[in-house]
Amino acid sequence: MKRSGYISWDEYFMGVALLAAHRSKDPNTQVGACIVDPGKIIVSTGYNGFPHGCSDDEYPWDREGEETKYPFVVHAELNAILNSHGRSLEGATIYVALFPCNECAKAIIQSGIKEVVYLSDKYAHTPATKASRRMLTSAGVKLRQLEPKNKEITLQLTPPEGR
Repeated sequence: MKRSGYISWDEYFMGVALLAAHRSKDPNTQVGACIVDPGKIIVSTGYNGFPHGCSDDEYPWDREGEETKYPFVVHAELNAILNSHGRSLEGATIYVALFPCNECAKAIIQSGIKEVVYLSDKYAHTPATKASRRMLTSAGVKLRQLEPKNKEITLQLTPPEGR
């Protein structure tokens, strides 16, 4: 008899996206993304951060003021698309904790991703998110808010006892 209590595919892939978010050095917002092909194989992951070669210590993390992070940070979705290094994303699904912005929506559409699974839509009222939703819907990208059965997944980074 198989064990019970295992996580669903959606929870698994969203869990990978959330784990990727832990790589972000942004002190305010950590977002991760996981791209999965139609065969349920992970193609790529990404998280929000500065481009390669741009030091996390030399660029601003501020959200307000004269110099902010916004012109410099690459969002998790775009990083995941770029990290796929040209592999086909046709028909793929992207899992992301936060509904994509309008700039990421453009990249999602152009890459051939056909479904966005997200947890939060806390910026739904903003013009950028409204534009994102409009473009994704027009392009036939399926949008699905994940309502996980498991509210928490615990990872233990030490070997289980007895193994």
